[in-house]
Amino acid sequence: MKIRLAGPADAAAISQVVHSLSTRYIAPDCSEDGARTLLGSMDVSAIARYLSSGYRYHVAEDQDTVVAVVGTRDDKHLYHLFVLDSHKGRGIARALWRVAREACVAAGNRAGFTVNSSRFALSFYRKLGFIEAGVEEIRNGVVSIPMRLTEEPNRTVDSDARKSGARGSP
Repeated sequence: MKIRLAGPADAAAISQVVHSLSTRYIAPDCSEDGARTLLGSMDVSAIARYLSSGYRYHVAEDQDTVVAVVGTRDDKHLYHLFVLDSHKGRGIARALWRVAREACVAAGNRAGFTVNSSRFALSFYRKLGFIEAGVEEIRNGVVSIPMRLTEEPNRTVDSDARKSGARGSP
């Protein structure tokens, strides 16, 4: 398994991962219009725009195929974190989050992180240390739960990995 920084050439692969999993796990909780809006925000052209406007994406590859994605915005918002079903349960999401978080902290983030969780991902984000920052919201037909993770002074990603039992980079 290899984790690397994504570039414009990865837009189609990123879109395929986030779109397919959102169709299965997030869109069913949305209104019909909400699902259309959500999935439209994950098409290839949308991902290409995110990449060109400063969102940072990392991908995990297995035999040169993208199997997982993490995207952050403004070095403080976890925008996408998806792992193909065929690769779940291997610690890939935690490893991607660790890489993305380190990049955000290296870029100057000292205040913490936010994420708008789907119902499906809520328990996973809690395991990462995020807490609800409000009640479930429905905006334009899309359901989400606002969450935040406050960075503690001297807290490192490595100490988080030790607590979770995660091992070094995949």
